Amino acid sequence: MKINILYREEKGWFVGHIQEYPDYESQGKTLPELRDNLIEIYEDIRKGLVPDAEPFQILEVAI
Repeated sequence: MKINILYREEKGWFVGHIQEYPDYESQGKTLPELRDNLIEIYEDIRKGLVPDAEPFQILEVAI
C-alpha cells in the first residue's frame, strides 16, 4: 500500500497530512516522526476509530 503525504516545514517542525485526508494534520520534529504519526492516523481511520473521516477524491488534470 502507498499513501501520499503532503508537508511543509514550519518553525522547526514538519507539518503535514495524508493527501486524501487533509482534515487530519500532524507534526513531527523529523520527517520519519511525521510519517509515523500520519500512518498511525491512517490506521485509526482504516479501523473505523475516526467515524467521520471521509477521503477527498483526487482528480488529475493534464494541462
